Amino acid sequence: MDFELSAEDAAFRDEIRTWLEERREMIKEAREESAEYGGKGLDLARAWEKELYNGGWAGVAWPQEHGGRDASLFQQAVFTEEYVRARAPERINRLGLGLIGPTLMVFGTEEQKKDHLARILSCDEIWCQGFSEPGAGSDLAALRTRAVRDGDDFVINGQKVWTSQASYSDWIFLLVRTDTEAEKHKGITFILVDMKSPGIEVRPMVQINGKAGFAETFFTDVRVPASNVVDEVNNGWKVAMTTLGFERGTGLGSPMVFNRQWQELVKLTREPPRDGGMAADDPDIRRRVAQGFIETRVFELNNKRVLSQLSKGKSLGPEASLSKLYWSEMEARLEELAMDALGPRAELASDSPDGGQWFSEYLYARASMIYAGTSEIQKNIIAQRVLGLPKE
Repeated sequence: MDFELSAEDAAFRDEIRTWLEERREMIKEAREESAEYGGKGLDLARAWEKELYNGGWAGVAWPQEHGGRDASLFQQAVFTEEYVRARAPERINRLGLGLIGPTLMVFGTEEQKKDHLARILSCDEIWCQGFSEPGAGSDLAALRTRAVRDGDDFVINGQKVWTSQASYSDWIFLLVRTDTEAEKHKGITFILVDMKSPGIEVRPMVQINGKAGFAETFFTDVRVPASNVVDEVNNGWKVAMTTLGFERGTGLGSPMVFNRQWQELVKLTREPPRDGGMAADDPDIRRRVAQGFIETRVFELNNKRVLSQLSKGKSLGPEASLSKLYWSEMEARLEELAMDALGPRAELASDSPDGGQWFSEYLYARASMIYAGTSEIQKNIIAQRVLGLPKE
């Protein structure tokens, strides 16, 4: 396993680093204005995505035939590291770029690719994901949203929940039940729906940290052209598993996020006051900081190991679940350490040295152990596919 960048990869790193540095002020403005509630923040986020698109950086991992750079796996990881290092804003169209775009490249018709891929890349279409439902989260195949064929259309009725970015998305990719008589995994269809379609209602849900990043989405007699079905009717489970593979694999490029978080934690432990001194004076805090360094370093090295394997043509199997389980629970431990370092100040934005950001992230960290597959589901996958243990 070679950790050194080749001359080509080093040149790629320098190119993106320079490009980002030249846009430092634009990055700062876009990062400080949240896109969550629309308005100026959403406009700035779209403008930033347009800037990336015009610079040729919107989809570095996408094939050139679809407007991307066809970057190698190592270059994708390098791009992510430099993007995080520059503190650039979260990608507003990440579900389009990382999930439905690649899914359409695999399963979409030529017409679907023509209609959507270029618009996803340019952020003219922002996408959200309609998988989870009340009673169908970890057991996704228990979904009950129905789609009934009526001529050239499907008529959809049902409800989705935890729909991230639904309040400002242009399109949603949905799993719907099209055959109630088939086995539950075999009667599901993957379909694309315009969020402006009559009969769609979006109700934002305020989370425990006071933000509303996701919503409930209701469908009442929503008519969708049958041509929007991806792959074949009743074959949606296969398509969805491919999509989830893209989702769980995205953690492979993000060790820099946690490396930076650990560095900020070190600074935090040295900030007085805490019982007349600093949190770093506490031997237990110092031990946990050291443990955090070990965990973030292990995560980084494991990412490089997996990238090395993939670059040699090996397929990604249970490693995606291992990575997702590891980083989501590591994140929660880092956030808990921040809370203990801050003490009672953590919950008081006016008195906290970070303005309450650590507390907000601590509350949201619980979600990381649920979305993209709960920790319990990931452990089952690892137990069965890695350790060879029987099903429950």
